Amino acid sequence: MAAKERVGLVVSDKMNKTVVVAIENRSPHPKYGKIVVRTKRYKAHDEENKCKEGDRVRIRETRPLSRTKRWMVAEIVSSSSK
Repeated sequence: MAAKERVGLVVSDKMNKTVVVAIENRSPHPKYGKIVVRTKRYKAHDEENKCKEGDRVRIRETRPLSRTKRWMVAEIVSSSSK
């Protein structure tokens, strides 16, 4: 079985070797049909501290690396212009 992958936006890079990635999920409301945006935040392992706030990254599921960290940064899709 392949590891899950998600694409999201780095919202925090303040920790050492860890980034917080926010992933938006857009789905219609079950009763009213309006598109609802739900955001989930994942902590991802960033070995070289390359990711900066505002970067768009692809994260991949991995074994538990800490109490809250179960994802790792696979690649930086696009870099922020900071």
